[in-house]
Amino acid sequence: MAFARQARAEVLRMVHRAKASHVGGALSMIDILAALYGPGGRLRANPRQPDWPERDRFILSKGHACTGLYATLALAGFFPLASLESYARDGSALMSHASHTVDGIELSTGSLGHGLPVGGGLALGARLRGQSWRTVVLLSDGELDEGSNWEAILFAGHHGLDGLWAIIDANRIQSLGNVSDVLDLEPLGDKFRAFGWAVVEVDGHDTAALHDALDLANPPVPGKPTVVVARTIKGRGVSFMEDRIAWHYQSPSDAQLGAALTELGADDAQ
Repeated sequence: MAFARQARAEVLRMVHRAKASHVGGALSMIDILAALYGPGGRLRANPRQPDWPERDRFILSKGHACTGLYATLALAGFFPLASLESYARDGSALMSHASHTVDGIELSTGSLGHGLPVGGGLALGARLRGQSWRTVVLLSDGELDEGSNWEAILFAGHHGLDGLWAIIDANRIQSLGNVSDVLDLEPLGDKFRAFGWAVVEVDGHDTAALHDALDLANPPVPGKPTVVVARTIKGRGVSFMEDRIAWHYQSPSDAQLGAALTELGADDAQ
């Protein structure tokens, strides 16, 4: 998908320019974001009116991977693509964790385990006010080590918050190792089912399958929040970054950036 390829290229340029990190987790979620914001995207949003009252509320709980969201929002028209050049510079709104000062971003995030609790509160508030917008929270699988998420999962199931979607970027690698070694989450879908959620498991790099999964939650299963467990690959799209824990921290060199952009077919690849 051209949208996703361009978003990946912009992520690489941002991280390289800023000598920053978290490129692997940004690349793994790009196809999910493309299914929400790209052509045929299932998120109700208006880039010409970011504060549109009927918009769906999207929260990127894994806020350290914000380059993926910044690239997506720029490509979707929320702000100029040239703004990405300021990423992580002093005084820039495009901070190194997701910032609510950026058009299209609802909540400043990066303290893992906070996005879903806030999303649950938003979903409950919308229902109490009789509002039809939905709340969508994108989390990492490693982030599910946080107990605050399981409180929120229990809360959402108990209150039947069918206006809430959670999407898990299940790339199987967290900051210090494989998720299965640090704190095994499987069977992840069964855990959510036990907490009263509707569950869809999908290839997180298949745009059509992601669209179908999101369509299952619109309309939702009555009285059930929905979780989409999106099975992904850390560093997706750049072969030498895929499934490598080093790219949770590492910034690409000039040569690595050129090789990655060439692999993606970017116009400015060296």
